[in-house]
Amino acid sequence: MKSTLPTASKTVRWFATIFNFYRRRTVIVIRKYTEKDVADMVRIWNKVVEDGEAFPQEEGLDAESGAAFFAAQSYCGVAEQDGNVVGLYILHPNNVGRCGHIANASYAVDVSCRGEHIGEKLVLDCLAQAAKHGFHILQFNAVVEKNIHARHLYERLGFVHLGMVPGGFRMKDGSYENIHLYYHEV
Repeated sequence: MKSTLPTASKTVRWFATIFNFYRRRTVIVIRKYTEKDVADMVRIWNKVVEDGEAFPQEEGLDAESGAAFFAAQSYCGVAEQDGNVVGLYILHPNNVGRCGHIANASYAVDVSCRGEHIGEKLVLDCLAQAAKHGFHILQFNAVVEKNIHARHLYERLGFVHLGMVPGGFRMKDGSYENIHLYYHEV
C-alpha cells in the first residue's frame, strides 16, 4: 500500500516556501545607523567588496576601521528586518567647494535578502536624506555595467543616465567592465 504522507524533502520544501512567504511580508524599516549596527554593516559591506563586482574598494573593513568609516559619512542608513540589519547605504559629498552640493552614495544588501526590494527602499530613503542634508543632486560615478539590477532600479526611480566610461572598473578576475554614471535631483 502506497503511503499518502509527504516525503521528508517535500515537507522541508513546503516549510521553506511558507517561511519565505511570511518572511517577505515582514516590515522593513529604514533608519539611521547606530554603533550597535556596525558589525552587521561591516559584514554586509565586506561581502560586496569581496565579490569584487560593485564597490571599488579592494580591502574589507574591520570593526575599528568600519566604525570610523561609517561615522565619517554625512549619513548612514540601515534596513532592518525583524531586528536584523539586512542592508545599508552611505551618503556623503561627491566633491567639495562649489560642487559640494552634489552627493554620492553606495548601497549594500545582505545576500540572503536580495530580490526583496530592500535596495529600492534604501535609495528612496537616501534621496530624502540627501535633501535633508542640503544636497541638491545625488550622483553615482561608477555603476558597473553588469550590475543590471541596480541600473534598472535607478532608471525606474527616475535617475538620468549621464554616460558610460569604457573599461572603468577592474573586476576581481582582472577583466575590465564599463561603468555608468547617473544622477537624480533631490
